[in-house]
Amino acid sequence: MSKLFGTDGVRGTANTAPMTAETALRIGAAVGRYFSRDGDSVHRVVIGKDTRLSGYMFENALTAGLTSTGMNVLLLGPVPTPAVGLLTRSMRADLGVMISASHNPAIDNGIKFFGPDGYKLSDEVEAEIEALVAAGVDPVPAAEIGRAKRIDDGRFRYVERVKSSFPRQMRLDGLKVVVDCANGAAYRVAPEALWELGATVIPVGTTPNGHNINDGCGSMYPQTAAEAVVAHGADVGICLDGDADRVILLDEKGWVGDGDQFMGLMAARWAAEDRLKGGSLVATVMSNLGLERFLQGKGVGLERTSVGDRYVVERMRAGGFNLGGEQSGHIVMTDYATTGDGLMAALQFLAAMIESDKPASEVMHVFDPVPQLLKNVRYAAGQTPLEIGSVKDAIAAAEADLSGNGRLLIRKSGTEPLIRVMAESEDEAVLHASVNAVVAAVTDAVGAPQ
Repeated sequence: MSKLFGTDGVRGTANTAPMTAETALRIGAAVGRYFSRDGDSVHRVVIGKDTRLSGYMFENALTAGLTSTGMNVLLLGPVPTPAVGLLTRSMRADLGVMISASHNPAIDNGIKFFGPDGYKLSDEVEAEIEALVAAGVDPVPAAEIGRAKRIDDGRFRYVERVKSSFPRQMRLDGLKVVVDCANGAAYRVAPEALWELGATVIPVGTTPNGHNINDGCGSMYPQTAAEAVVAHGADVGICLDGDADRVILLDEKGWVGDGDQFMGLMAARWAAEDRLKGGSLVATVMSNLGLERFLQGKGVGLERTSVGDRYVVERMRAGGFNLGGEQSGHIVMTDYATTGDGLMAALQFLAAMIESDKPASEVMHVFDPVPQLLKNVRYAAGQTPLEIGSVKDAIAAAEADLSGNGRLLIRKSGTEPLIRVMAESEDEAVLHASVNAVVAAVTDAVGAPQ
């Protein structure tokens, strides 16, 4: 069996290896065995999902595998990924499972895992589970099979937790908010939370049908929400992805503010309030050079990690930091949550707007980003384009061209068969030439269209 786990659990096209019902059943049995190894006590797991049609199939397959090892399963239904992290801890579960492919199209799906502390599993634990999947797991005797139960109030518990992160003395009265839920996991909780806090809510992407998650909406396609912001004269737009663990914000003009701008805003505010633990923000290698320079000017450090919110969280936990995230909109605030939470981050931005008494456009833009260009090249299974001599030469030449006035980042995607080529430079001619040269070399090496 090929490697199952990527940068964020297991992911792929539904009904195609590895995302088949059979594999999900084997994974369920493996994680059930791993988390019920310590004796005869009762063990439980919570399972959430987004709104993909294949979620039903994987929910049932995982439940079968887990109960076959004696685990009791608590089914939450459609809830955001951060709700699973929260409820795993609050319901004293041994394990949390989220069935979602995040921002990917509806034909994809994935399985993410949370330990009893509400944090995503480490690479080491995932490797042990993967070994159990490959070896197979014996089921428990018939009398010890686990039970499954629907939990009807999971989303309400999550809404209350999200609202508790918002300043108690503050309300959203008078604010008109567009919220685009990507036809995904937050299609009920996000509008409910905002309305309960007093906002006038204009919902977008709140009619999931199993096929339309992330389809022309949400954080990957903020144009839809931007049009709604302008059409309704809204004060701000909130764009979530399919499992609501990331957010992209829009100002009153429909302009986009990414995760870097939000992290810059919050890091500066928290540092001024002496709330920023460790005096640093944790972000990935993808975050803009402009963010790093802005933070330096505020006396705030920047810790960079590999791409993936789990790596951000691991660094935050190891270093005692409480703010981190990704340019793509994963925002992690460990004072409130164990993983990225798009809705909770959006509420923090709204609080900043209210406290400053400024429009979103002034609050959102905290630094001028260094021009950044990202292009992707798809490759086929078994290909290793980054090991080919012509590609290495093109990368070396691009690094030399950017030396002193920018940077180059080449990496393989952890969720798709893509080579990502990213560069930053104030010299946009050099920027485009460098990226295009590397993309051309990779494209030639793999024989794929750009």
